[in-house]
Amino acid sequence: MSLVRRAVGTLIHRTYTAIRRAGAISAASPAGYRFRRLGDGVSIAFPPGAIFGEQWIEIGDHTLIGERVSLSCGMMPGPDLGPNSILRVGRGCSIGRGSHIVAHQSIDIGDDVFTGPYVYITDQNHVYDDPDVPIGRQWPRNSPVSIGSGSWLGAGAIILPGTTLGRQCVVAGGAVVRGRFPDYSVVAGVPAKRVRGYTPELGWHAPNGVVTVEPGMDRTSF
Repeated sequence: MSLVRRAVGTLIHRTYTAIRRAGAISAASPAGYRFRRLGDGVSIAFPPGAIFGEQWIEIGDHTLIGERVSLSCGMMPGPDLGPNSILRVGRGCSIGRGSHIVAHQSIDIGDDVFTGPYVYITDQNHVYDDPDVPIGRQWPRNSPVSIGSGSWLGAGAIILPGTTLGRQCVVAGGAVVRGRFPDYSVVAGVPAKRVRGYTPELGWHAPNGVVTVEPGMDRTSF
């Protein structure tokens, strides 16, 4: 019985591996043709999350999209969103499994941006201007989002409309981010605040200028 169970288990795992390979979306696969652009070496892992509005999505070379990642433009499939791309992901990125990137106006993700799992990025939010109308029935507002090249977004981070992250920024896991943050920022918290920055003179330091050095490290390690 153990030999049969082992053989069945091996067959199941090999079959699932073959399904994942066959189901991955690339520039050469039929599903890849629907995108405005999928660069060389792009792989969207199987099973994907909700994907629609592909004609407004561009993904740069050698970017890897994890399992169950949702990539969408617009509220639902079908509407005409204009002549230009809306969601742009640069080259060499890695988007963690279970993440959601939901674009309506403009989301720009630079090159070599890495995320942990279950990150949420959107350029649209509900409003609550009218206290007599259910919030879900009030027309939402859009505000562009930009994430600079070389940045890292920790697991479960939420990037809200109107956010601009500069280059080489770190977003702590679980942070809820809105606003503008310069290059070399470390942001954390709910709502997120800039807790560290970098200058050649001070290295990595807190916003008040106090140098912060991790245990076991010196300033030359940064």
